[in-house]
Amino acid sequence: MTDITKPAVLFVCVHNAGRSQMAAGYLRALAGDRIDVFSAGSEPGDAVNPAAVAVMAEEGIDLVGAVPQILTTDAVRQADVVITMGCGDACPIFPGKRYEDWLLTDPAGQPIEVVRSVRDDIKVRVEQLVSSLI
Repeated sequence: MTDITKPAVLFVCVHNAGRSQMAAGYLRALAGDRIDVFSAGSEPGDAVNPAAVAVMAEEGIDLVGAVPQILTTDAVRQADVVITMGCGDACPIFPGKRYEDWLLTDPAGQPIEVVRSVRDDIKVRVEQLVSSLI
């Protein structure tokens, strides 16, 4: 845990360019400084999916400056909760951590309506996550 009262959450997807970035954006917006938020990818892309940036902007969440990050063992070690989204076995497992696997459509290459649907699904899940942590 990064500090005694503040949990740390790591969102992981393959490219860290869509799902995990949207989830991290929502968690930062909903929890403020009450939760440390990180995201990473097992095979990070070059940039965040422009459609993800656009649909999050519709919600007032700015992902323009977000940059895909590589998943590291240290990132998993520092997290209390690890949420995976389609990265399979790439995420290391450490005892005592809470792991969840969110089955979400990969928004890469999808029409904007599908990306909005994924965003809305992520929002509901993040709201439930916030309720369980604070």
